[in-house]
Amino acid sequence: MNEQHRAIPTNIITGFLGVGKTTAINALLANKPEGESWAVLVNEFGQVGIDQEMLPDQDGLHVKELAGGCMCCAIGASLKTTLAMLIERANPDRLIIEPTGIGHPEGIIDTLMGPSFKDVLDLRATICLLDPRLLEQEEVIGNETFQDQLNLADVVLVNKCDLADEALIEVAETSLDNMFPPKQHVGRTTQGIIDPPLLDLVRNGQLSAQFPNAHGANHHHKHGHGHNHQHETKIEALPEPGQPIRKTGNGSGFFSCGWIFHRDDCFDYWELEKILNGLEGINRIKGVIRIGSAWVFFNRVQDEHDFDKVAYRRDSRIEIISPRALDWELIEREMMACQIEN
Repeated sequence: MNEQHRAIPTNIITGFLGVGKTTAINALLANKPEGESWAVLVNEFGQVGIDQEMLPDQDGLHVKELAGGCMCCAIGASLKTTLAMLIERANPDRLIIEPTGIGHPEGIIDTLMGPSFKDVLDLRATICLLDPRLLEQEEVIGNETFQDQLNLADVVLVNKCDLADEALIEVAETSLDNMFPPKQHVGRTTQGIIDPPLLDLVRNGQLSAQFPNAHGANHHHKHGHGHNHQHETKIEALPEPGQPIRKTGNGSGFFSCGWIFHRDDCFDYWELEKILNGLEGINRIKGVIRIGSAWVFFNRVQDEHDFDKVAYRRDSRIEIISPRALDWELIEREMMACQIEN
């Protein structure tokens, strides 16, 4: 167990939307040293919170989620409090922080190295995952937050090498090798596998953001809440059968809409899949969906998707992130038309 006087080794695992951060953290947790207690702070841009449900429920693991914005700005005021409470509750041997895919790391780094935590946390390597196929998307490579995720990383792992062309992987590696200050490590991986010793590389204090004001200047969340969500009283209403709660937000040029469905709501998966895959111009869709006696995790990144069974059983929830506001009402009606008797 972590001793009270010993600063807690801490890592930020960053990367753009859909690069595989949660998968990477799951892989790390699967190889967590026996007897150690780890804490994970997960931040989601979307409103309903799904990533936390994809992390394992195991002894020696404490998970806290901050949904509904980026911890570095929109919900930054609660970051210090949430961190302090998590540290006090878990007294972890290691802390891992996963920012949202469109979160700028600088504000988080400043908080971790600031007076509140400089004697409590030992900030080690910041690790960025990169899907090399993103380099073919002008709107991504021109995104200043994307660029600074790479600028501020000590370690960059080119992920999804099993899906990308070799030529594109080599372009990514060449670009990363030419960055200054140089990275402590540039490597390849698949399925988000991070070699555990990389976590303990000492952070390079020379790294700096190229666009330190980009995120703050463009990130203004507006949370619209449909149905029974009583935002003004801070009371979280519960969905009724056939009446989901809908929550929307926007910032940094992206829009999100999330739904929480009643536990009894059950869906024809194949019909629902047609709806979700038929949406155009989507950055990300995540969902945990009841399909009868089973529940599945649906994951779409750009135009690729997959699904798998999950142990989660509390409720169904779906989150969409796109570069423009969609007709959320219409999408909701189409999804509800996929309901079946359970």
